[in-house]
Amino acid sequence: MKSEKGADGLKPDCVCLHLRMSARAISQFYDDVMRPSGIRNTQFSMLGAIHKLGPVTFQRLSEFLVLDQTTLPRNLRLLEKDGYIKIEEGKDRRERLASLTPKGRSVLEAALPLWRKAQAQIRSRFDPQRLEHLHAELLEMRRAVAK
Repeated sequence: MKSEKGADGLKPDCVCLHLRMSARAISQFYDDVMRPSGIRNTQFSMLGAIHKLGPVTFQRLSEFLVLDQTTLPRNLRLLEKDGYIKIEEGKDRRERLASLTPKGRSVLEAALPLWRKAQAQIRSRFDPQRLEHLHAELLEMRRAVAK
């Protein structure tokens, strides 16, 4: 009987594996296009979310970005160290708020045209209906596995 597993022990149809591989490839593409801005796509996404949500609690930001609450503070500390965000106490000592600094707004604005360029290049390589369908399917997938 022939095994369904690949040489690495993973089934070739593993949803998680294919999503992670695709996410890494796309992230690398965006990082390459955005390199002149001095920030990576992951940083751009975090700064953009903080900008959109205003002073935001770590918990809300974690939910919005679908990031583990232990990973988020480490990433935010790096953004704070670079001067892109400030972190302050919230309503009580346990709550922390992240907000953009002027330097953070500036780097976000400088990176936006490069992000748009990466977006346009990706979109030019795919049929718009397929992309719309992919976005809808990925959203459904996130909802299906949400806790």
